[in-house]
Amino acid sequence: MASNDNTTIDMEFDGEKYKKYNVGKYADDYSEEGLFGKIKGCVKKAGLNLIYKALQLFYVAKNPKVPMKIRAAVVAPLGYFISPIDLIPDITPVIGFSDDAAVIAGAIAIAHMFITDEVKQRAKEQLRKIFGDSAVAELN
Repeated sequence: MASNDNTTIDMEFDGEKYKKYNVGKYADDYSEEGLFGKIKGCVKKAGLNLIYKALQLFYVAKNPKVPMKIRAAVVAPLGYFISPIDLIPDITPVIGFSDDAAVIAGAIAIAHMFITDEVKQRAKEQLRKIFGDSAVAELN
């Protein structure tokens, strides 16, 4: 879950909690344009760490060497993150992105073996392009 300052996400994976979000239905909401639009519009509410994790998933999904099953398990949570309609509306103060954080954490748990140093570096470079050097310095 996101902390109160929205800068970290709990990376413990709770499979039952993940299932309740029914993220598979959001796969059609995923697009590169949609993801970057969401990222630019929600950094203050979602927190940089959540966006960093979403970007890691984005680069895992783009890797043709990653098995299709893993890529599919990553795309649906990214669609959930992009979608304005989810379990807890993103505009809800304090907890609006907690469901997104849980879904992203679940996808990170599934794809963790494909999140290489290169993937992390590409995610940081993308954050740097969007938000500047200071954003990357704040990551844990």
